[in-house]
Amino acid sequence: MDTVKFNKFNTKITAHRGLSGLETENTAAAFIAAGQRSYFGIETDIHKTADGVFVCCHDSDIERVSGKSMIIEQATWEELSAVLLRERGTEEEKGYLRIPLLTDYISICKKYGKVCVAEIKGLMELEDLEKIINAFEMAGYLDKTIFIAFDFENLVRIRTLRPTQSVQYLTGKFSDELVDLLVKHKMDLDIHYGALTAENIKLLRENGITVNCWTVDNPADGERLAAWGVDHITSNIME
Repeated sequence: MDTVKFNKFNTKITAHRGLSGLETENTAAAFIAAGQRSYFGIETDIHKTADGVFVCCHDSDIERVSGKSMIIEQATWEELSAVLLRERGTEEEKGYLRIPLLTDYISICKKYGKVCVAEIKGLMELEDLEKIINAFEMAGYLDKTIFIAFDFENLVRIRTLRPTQSVQYLTGKFSDELVDLLVKHKMDLDIHYGALTAENIKLLRENGITVNCWTVDNPADGERLAAWGVDHITSNIME
Protein backbone atom coordinates (compact mmCIF):
# COMPACT_ATOMS: atom_id res chain seq x y z
CA MET A 1 0.00 0.00 0.00
CA ASP A 2 1.23 3.47 -0.79
CA THR A 3 0.07 6.97 -1.60
CA VAL A 4 -0.43 8.28 -5.14
CA LYS A 5 2.28 10.70 -6.20
CA PHE A 6 1.64 13.62 -8.56
CA ASN A 7 3.23 16.88 -9.68
CA LYS A 8 2.01 19.24 -6.97
CA PHE A 9 4.25 22.18 -7.98
CA ASN A 10 4.24 24.49 -4.92
CA THR A 11 0.87 23.34 -3.57
CA LYS A 12 0.69 22.03 0.01
CA ILE A 13 -1.14 18.72 0.56
CA THR A 14 -3.35 17.88 3.53
CA ALA A 15 -4.28 14.31 4.45
CA HIS A 16 -8.08 14.07 4.61
CA ARG A 17 -9.20 12.54 7.92
CA GLY A 18 -5.61 11.39 8.23
CA LEU A 19 -4.28 9.15 5.49
CA SER A 20 -7.75 7.72 4.99
CA GLY A 21 -6.91 6.16 1.64
CA LEU A 22 -4.77 3.61 3.49
CA GLU A 23 -6.03 3.52 7.09
CA THR A 24 -9.41 3.80 8.80
CA GLU A 25 -10.32 7.48 8.70
CA ASN A 26 -9.93 9.70 11.75
CA THR A 27 -7.96 7.17 13.78
CA ALA A 28 -4.52 7.37 15.36
CA ALA A 29 -3.38 4.91 12.66
CA ALA A 30 -4.48 7.31 9.90
CA PHE A 31 -2.95 10.33 11.64
CA ILE A 32 0.38 8.56 12.20
CA ALA A 33 0.47 7.27 8.61
CA ALA A 34 0.08 10.86 7.40
CA GLY A 35 2.59 12.11 9.95
CA GLN A 36 5.26 9.77 8.64
CA ARG A 37 4.90 11.10 5.10
CA SER A 38 5.44 14.43 3.39
CA TYR A 39 2.04 15.99 4.08
CA PHE A 40 1.79 19.63 5.10
CA GLY A 41 -1.33 19.11 7.19
CA ILE A 42 -3.60 16.48 8.71
CA GLU A 43 -7.34 17.14 8.65
CA THR A 44 -9.87 15.86 11.19
CA ASP A 45 -13.47 16.43 12.35
CA ILE A 46 -14.44 17.44 15.89
CA HIS A 47 -17.57 16.34 17.76
CA LYS A 48 -18.53 16.66 21.44
CA THR A 49 -19.77 13.67 23.46
CA ALA A 50 -22.73 13.74 25.83
CA ASP A 51 -20.35 14.26 28.75
CA GLY A 52 -18.45 17.09 27.09
CA VAL A 53 -15.41 15.29 25.68
CA PHE A 54 -14.10 16.34 22.24
CA VAL A 55 -13.38 13.47 19.85
CA CYS A 56 -12.41 12.96 16.21
CA CYS A 57 -14.97 11.42 13.85
CA HIS A 58 -16.57 12.58 10.62
CA ASP A 59 -20.14 11.31 11.05
CA SER A 60 -22.35 12.07 14.02
CA ASP A 61 -23.11 8.32 14.15
CA ILE A 62 -20.13 5.93 14.31
CA GLU A 63 -21.93 3.10 12.48
CA ARG A 64 -20.12 3.54 9.15
CA VAL A 65 -16.69 2.97 10.72
CA SER A 66 -17.68 0.50 13.43
CA GLY A 67 -20.82 -1.35 12.30
CA LYS A 68 -22.48 -0.24 15.54
CA SER A 69 -24.93 2.65 15.64
CA MET A 70 -24.01 5.17 18.33
CA ILE A 71 -24.66 8.91 18.16
CA ILE A 72 -21.60 10.73 19.47
CA GLU A 73 -23.52 13.62 21.02
CA GLN A 74 -25.74 11.12 22.88
CA ALA A 75 -22.95 8.82 24.09
CA THR A 76 -20.38 9.19 26.84
CA TRP A 77 -16.66 9.03 26.20
CA GLU A 78 -16.50 5.79 28.17
CA GLU A 79 -19.10 4.23 25.86
CA LEU A 80 -17.42 5.47 22.69
CA SER A 81 -13.92 4.47 23.73
CA ALA A 82 -15.02 0.87 24.26
CA VAL A 83 -16.08 0.43 20.62
CA LEU A 84 -13.61 -1.18 18.21
CA LEU A 85 -13.53 0.26 14.70
CA ARG A 86 -13.19 -1.70 11.48
CA GLU A 87 -10.04 -1.88 9.43
CA ARG A 88 -10.43 0.17 6.27
CA GLY A 89 -12.29 -1.73 3.53
CA THR A 90 -13.15 -4.69 5.76
CA GLU A 91 -15.58 -5.65 8.51
CA GLU A 92 -12.73 -6.76 10.77
CA GLU A 93 -12.64 -5.02 14.14
CA LYS A 94 -9.17 -4.15 15.37
CA GLY A 95 -8.14 -3.47 18.95
CA TYR A 96 -5.90 -0.59 17.89
CA LEU A 97 -8.67 1.22 16.01
CA ARG A 98 -10.87 3.38 18.21
CA ILE A 99 -12.37 6.87 18.20
CA PRO A 100 -9.51 9.17 19.22
CA LEU A 101 -9.62 12.10 21.58
CA LEU A 102 -9.00 15.56 20.13
CA THR A 103 -5.91 15.72 22.34
CA ASP A 104 -4.58 12.51 20.73
CA TYR A 105 -4.89 14.12 17.30
CA ILE A 106 -3.11 17.27 18.43
CA SER A 107 -0.30 15.23 20.01
CA ILE A 108 0.28 13.23 16.82
CA CYS A 109 0.28 16.33 14.61
CA LYS A 110 2.73 18.01 16.97
CA LYS A 111 5.00 14.96 17.15
CA TYR A 112 5.36 14.89 13.36
CA GLY A 113 5.30 18.66 12.84
CA LYS A 114 2.12 18.68 10.75
CA VAL A 115 -0.36 21.54 10.59
CA CYS A 116 -3.70 20.73 12.24
CA VAL A 117 -6.67 21.31 9.92
CA ALA A 118 -9.59 20.92 12.30
CA GLU A 119 -13.19 20.92 11.11
CA ILE A 120 -15.84 22.00 13.60
CA LYS A 121 -18.88 19.77 13.05
CA GLY A 122 -22.23 21.45 13.61
CA LEU A 123 -22.78 24.88 15.13
CA MET A 124 -20.97 24.98 18.49
CA GLU A 125 -21.55 27.29 21.42
CA LEU A 126 -18.91 29.88 22.17
CA GLU A 127 -17.87 28.12 25.38
CA ASP A 128 -17.28 24.85 23.51
CA LEU A 129 -15.20 26.60 20.88
CA GLU A 130 -13.19 28.18 23.68
CA LYS A 131 -12.51 24.70 25.10
CA ILE A 132 -11.42 23.41 21.70
CA ILE A 133 -9.11 26.37 21.18
CA ASN A 134 -7.70 25.87 24.68
CA ALA A 135 -6.81 22.26 23.83
CA PHE A 136 -4.58 23.50 21.01
CA GLU A 137 -3.18 26.33 23.14
CA MET A 138 -2.29 24.00 26.01
CA ALA A 139 -0.30 21.91 23.54
CA GLY A 140 1.47 25.06 22.32
CA TYR A 141 0.13 24.37 18.84
CA LEU A 142 -2.57 26.93 18.08
CA ASP A 143 -0.25 28.77 15.69
CA LYS A 144 0.04 25.54 13.67
CA THR A 145 -3.74 25.12 13.46
CA ILE A 146 -6.32 26.03 10.81
CA PHE A 147 -10.00 25.78 11.79
CA ILE A 148 -12.49 24.98 9.03
CA ALA A 149 -16.30 24.82 9.07
CA PHE A 150 -19.32 24.73 6.81
CA ASP A 151 -21.22 26.81 9.38
CA PHE A 152 -19.83 30.31 8.87
CA GLU A 153 -20.95 31.34 12.36
CA ASN A 154 -18.46 28.90 13.88
CA LEU A 155 -15.66 30.82 12.22
CA VAL A 156 -17.09 34.18 13.29
CA ARG A 157 -17.23 32.90 16.87
CA ILE A 158 -13.66 31.59 16.71
CA ARG A 159 -12.51 34.98 15.48
CA THR A 160 -14.40 36.61 18.37
CA LEU A 161 -12.26 34.53 20.71
CA ARG A 162 -9.00 34.74 18.73
CA PRO A 163 -9.14 37.61 16.21
CA THR A 164 -6.05 36.53 14.25
CA GLN A 165 -6.71 32.79 14.17
CA SER A 166 -6.33 31.09 10.77
CA VAL A 167 -9.75 29.91 9.53
CA GLN A 168 -11.11 28.60 6.22
CA TYR A 169 -14.76 28.63 5.19
CA LEU A 170 -15.95 25.29 3.79
CA THR A 171 -18.31 25.44 0.83
CA GLY A 172 -19.17 23.64 -2.36
CA LYS A 173 -20.03 26.72 -4.43
CA PHE A 174 -18.16 29.75 -5.74
CA SER A 175 -19.64 33.23 -6.24
CA ASP A 176 -18.57 36.85 -6.29
CA GLU A 177 -20.58 37.29 -3.08
CA LEU A 178 -18.41 34.61 -1.48
CA VAL A 179 -15.28 36.58 -2.32
CA ASP A 180 -16.80 39.73 -0.81
CA LEU A 181 -17.74 37.83 2.37
CA LEU A 182 -14.26 36.40 2.81
CA VAL A 183 -12.60 39.76 2.19
CA LYS A 184 -14.93 41.43 4.70
CA HIS A 185 -14.10 38.92 7.45
CA LYS A 186 -10.46 38.38 6.38
CA MET A 187 -11.02 34.64 6.09
CA ASP A 188 -9.63 32.01 3.74
CA LEU A 189 -11.44 29.38 1.68
CA ASP A 190 -11.76 25.59 1.61
CA ILE A 191 -13.93 24.77 -1.41
CA HIS A 192 -14.91 21.68 -3.40
CA TYR A 193 -12.37 21.37 -6.20
CA GLY A 194 -15.08 21.08 -8.86
CA ALA A 195 -16.15 24.67 -8.18
CA LEU A 196 -12.73 26.08 -9.05
CA THR A 197 -11.46 27.49 -12.32
CA ALA A 198 -8.19 29.17 -13.22
CA GLU A 199 -10.06 32.48 -13.32
CA ASN A 200 -11.70 32.31 -9.90
CA ILE A 201 -8.49 31.06 -8.29
CA LYS A 202 -6.75 34.12 -9.73
CA LEU A 203 -9.53 36.37 -8.35
CA LEU A 204 -9.26 34.81 -4.90
CA ARG A 205 -5.49 35.13 -4.82
CA GLU A 206 -5.70 38.77 -5.98
CA ASN A 207 -7.94 39.43 -2.98
CA GLY A 208 -5.43 37.90 -0.59
CA ILE A 209 -7.48 34.75 0.04
CA THR A 210 -5.68 31.44 0.59
CA VAL A 211 -7.35 28.68 -1.44
CA ASN A 212 -7.71 25.13 -0.14
CA CYS A 213 -9.80 22.55 -2.02
CA TRP A 214 -11.38 19.18 -1.20
CA THR A 215 -11.33 16.24 -1.83
CA VAL A 216 -8.96 15.54 -4.74
CA ASP A 217 -7.95 11.92 -5.38
CA ASN A 218 -7.30 11.96 -9.13
CA PRO A 219 -3.73 12.94 -10.08
CA ALA A 220 -4.86 14.69 -13.27
CA ASP A 221 -7.24 16.89 -11.26
CA GLY A 222 -4.52 17.53 -8.68
CA GLU A 223 -1.95 18.56 -11.27
CA ARG A 224 -4.41 20.87 -13.00
CA LEU A 225 -5.38 22.58 -9.73
CA ALA A 226 -1.75 22.88 -8.65
CA ALA A 227 -0.84 24.42 -12.02
CA TRP A 228 -3.69 26.90 -11.57
CA GLY A 229 -2.13 27.99 -8.29
CA VAL A 230 -4.25 26.63 -5.44
CA ASP A 231 -2.45 26.91 -2.12
CA HIS A 232 -3.66 23.65 -0.60
CA ILE A 233 -5.16 20.38 -1.82
CA THR A 234 -6.92 18.03 0.59
CA SER A 235 -6.74 14.37 -0.46
CA ASN A 236 -7.48 10.90 0.84
CA ILE A 237 -4.58 9.28 -0.97
CA MET A 238 -2.47 11.68 -3.02
CA GLU A 239 0.84 12.97 -1.72
